[in-house]
Amino acid sequence: MRFLIVCFLVFSTEVFSDSKTNSSAIDHAPIGVMADHFHNKGESMISLRYSSMKMDENIFNGNNINTEQILALPNPLGTMPANLSVVPNSMDMSMVMLGGMYAPSDNITLMAMGMFMDKDMSLSSYKPMMGRDFLGKFTTSSSDLSDIAFGALFKLKETDSSRWHAEVTLQKSLEKNELKDEVLTPMGMNMEMILPYGMQIGDDATRLVLGLTNVRNVYDKWIIGNQLRGKFVISDKDWSFGDVIELNSWIQYEINSSLSLSSRIKFIDQDSIAGSNSMIMAPVQTANPRNYGGREIQLGLGINLLTSIFPGNADRIGIEFVLPIEQDKNGLQMETDYQFIVAYQRSL
Repeated sequence: MRFLIVCFLVFSTEVFSDSKTNSSAIDHAPIGVMADHFHNKGESMISLRYSSMKMDENIFNGNNINTEQILALPNPLGTMPANLSVVPNSMDMSMVMLGGMYAPSDNITLMAMGMFMDKDMSLSSYKPMMGRDFLGKFTTSSSDLSDIAFGALFKLKETDSSRWHAEVTLQKSLEKNELKDEVLTPMGMNMEMILPYGMQIGDDATRLVLGLTNVRNVYDKWIIGNQLRGKFVISDKDWSFGDVIELNSWIQYEINSSLSLSSRIKFIDQDSIAGSNSMIMAPVQTANPRNYGGREIQLGLGINLLTSIFPGNADRIGIEFVLPIEQDKNGLQMETDYQFIVAYQRSL
């Protein structure tokens, strides 16, 4: 991530408007919004996104909860131990997405995307009975190619001040959903176990993604955008992460043709996990399918920049920092601290 930031600082010294395509920084939504724009016939684009998310502490039904209170909660997945005995401390998740777009006509833009994911979690184990003494900390990790997606954007309406388009995408989780790692059990033993759902890279499910986006010029140099997007499981194996509805609303201001600033509000409503794996039975909150999903409100602040990295068309850099405003998550979950997104885009 430091390398990407340094690159941005170096290349941002030479910004310009792309005379070939008359593009400007404000033509694209904040970088955290997916499938936000379509292309004209014959145009294509490649993109590379990096996203890093940090989670820390725990919340129960949206309220803060400490370790002692967690250890007093019953273990809903089995009779032994009777209470939760492993507590997550922190989690880091990073994603790298490589995508491409091509417009065979003015009304249709085709999309393809692949995503690599890396997860690391720090946890603490405690004795299952009596004084609930602290046994030690351990970490689990997983990483691999997560999923691929193929879709299309359909232009519905475009005027000088507004544009509408719809999205239909098919997303397939590639990774098996039974990854293992070594854990410290409440009995003080190190043993290899199937990781809980949240540490799996994929769920082996197929999803249909549907979206509707509107972008409108409201004043000189000002743009308002809204996007409603849903991900729905149409096929899975044993279990799958819940369906998601997202609403993004953003406002952008154009400093000049090469630089724009943005502010974004994101509403998320996700179902809990559907199904289960009978082999995931550890006395930890992440092993309970009900402790997933919920409702969140996030605030994103970002910039879009046109700069000259390679000859030809302008190179586009997008950066966004996302903070939670409200977290009403289902059951017992880790609290989101922040998300950082940086991306490179280039029209071909």
